Amino acid sequence: MSNHKYNIGSYEKRLQNFDWSISKQELSYKDGDNINIAWYCTDRICNMGKAKKTALIWEGLTGEEKRYTYNDIRLASNTIGTFLKGLNIKPEDRVCLFMDKIPELYLGFLGILKIGAIAQPLFSAFGDESLLIRLENAGTKAIITQKKHVSKVRKIIDRLPALKHIIIVDYDGKKPLQEREVSFSLETSTPVDKFDTYPTKAESPSVIHYTSGTTGQPKGVKHVHYSLISQYLTAKWTLDLQDDDIYWCTADPGWVTGTSYGIIAPWSLGVTQCVMDVGFSAEKWYEFIQKHRITKWYSAPTAIRSLMKAGDELVKKYDLSSLVHLTSVGEPLNSEAVIWSERVFGKPFYDTFWQTETGSIMIANYPGMKVKPGSMGKAFPGITATVVDPETFEPYKEPGKIGLIAFKPGWPSMMRTYWNNEETYKNKFKNGWYLSGDRSSIDNEGYFWFVGRDDDVINTAGHLVSPFEVESALLEHPAVAESAVVSKPDEVNMEVVKAFITLKPGYKPSADLELDIMNFIRKKLSPLAMPQAVEYVDSLPKTRSGKIMRRVLHAKEWGQDIGDISTLEND
Repeated sequence: MSNHKYNIGSYEKRLQNFDWSISKQELSYKDGDNINIAWYCTDRICNMGKAKKTALIWEGLTGEEKRYTYNDIRLASNTIGTFLKGLNIKPEDRVCLFMDKIPELYLGFLGILKIGAIAQPLFSAFGDESLLIRLENAGTKAIITQKKHVSKVRKIIDRLPALKHIIIVDYDGKKPLQEREVSFSLETSTPVDKFDTYPTKAESPSVIHYTSGTTGQPKGVKHVHYSLISQYLTAKWTLDLQDDDIYWCTADPGWVTGTSYGIIAPWSLGVTQCVMDVGFSAEKWYEFIQKHRITKWYSAPTAIRSLMKAGDELVKKYDLSSLVHLTSVGEPLNSEAVIWSERVFGKPFYDTFWQTETGSIMIANYPGMKVKPGSMGKAFPGITATVVDPETFEPYKEPGKIGLIAFKPGWPSMMRTYWNNEETYKNKFKNGWYLSGDRSSIDNEGYFWFVGRDDDVINTAGHLVSPFEVESALLEHPAVAESAVVSKPDEVNMEVVKAFITLKPGYKPSADLELDIMNFIRKKLSPLAMPQAVEYVDSLPKTRSGKIMRRVLHAKEWGQDIGDISTLEND
């Protein structure tokens, strides 16, 4: 495919006189117009003459396949929107999506936005405690879920007075519905053809995504419908999505990548996308690419490293010649993975960097641009990115210095606030810059090189885990007196959760207790938050004021210099 023409053309030329009006023009949007993401992803594409084009190819756990055209997803989102309005869901009410990667998750997202409500996608593997914290914070009015997950909601319903409706999409009638529960089936509902999409404006809220912090509860990142302007163009230029593509984004919509680039971007571009509701398996993934002739693939470094582990020989069993452009997101993409993919697929994975808070890709390696394996690439046109001194928040002028990655505010998809937490939101801005909380250096050619998080948040397999949230849950275990949680190195996930624990009197360290503690966290929070290792200690390092010094434990774990420990309390 050497004659393939990339959308971006020349990165250098795109930088000159860049303006977001390029995106607005292509979307036929003028400032002040109504802008509803769901309408742009469905009705608009149908109006462009693509009603019969395949929008979604979905494959389930058992190999079952469903296909939806753009007209199908238009009708489905209308039908879901009508159902929600019938439950008295109003504009700006929060509606949670708590499902596996089934079609209703994707179509439900659009249905919520069509009525002007706010979508709140949550990872279906979350336990009841993680669910409670996020539903409580958002004041969620309805939750759309499946039979297999409804028991988690039932456990916490008494503590959620704002939650009026629990909508089960696969109710089979075998057991009676319980308090506040209602069933909805897309298959048996009458499709709604005529529907008045709610006239949302640029600043109307669209999505709340929860992200982990070092201290305190997870923060609800609020996005608006105007984010489409960024998501559309970044997907077009960075992921190179074109009209004839078959696109696969492996991310779950419980995470921001799965909505920004797994729902909004591909469908606003009128592209056919594939979704596989199956856990990771190298064979299944390669089979999926081969079967659907996938051309553009957006995945995560953890998955790429897992494919590397499965070996080069396995790749040769499949015809993956359809692949044109591969991109990666969620955590640093190590240079070995870039070199490996170039060897086995004949093309490198292009790393991209952005966050829940930024809403769209900010720094990337672009098609046709020289890739430096291990680098995050360069700032997207229209994005002013730099690294600043962590003390003064002044940009470093000389290349190679490590500082905080910072962006000039004002791009369309920037978060508008943290839900019910304006103070923390304001603290993300210093000296006229948005601070990402990640550290990097910039080389003399303008390429960014990731160094690490500036806080204790653990990035395991591309998902942020709050040490505070895990520590809080650990303290609820009957055997745990105190706990501290840090990351530990891991070959595939880069880092995983490790818990240091002091036990209450009467409890003795054992492998059984360790397993019990791990499973306790798994059920309460999620499999991602589950400690992969537990170390029993007599005491935890603390400051004189009693604050646990995670960095001491982290440094030991990673073989780093412990640094100044003069503030440690004397034992």
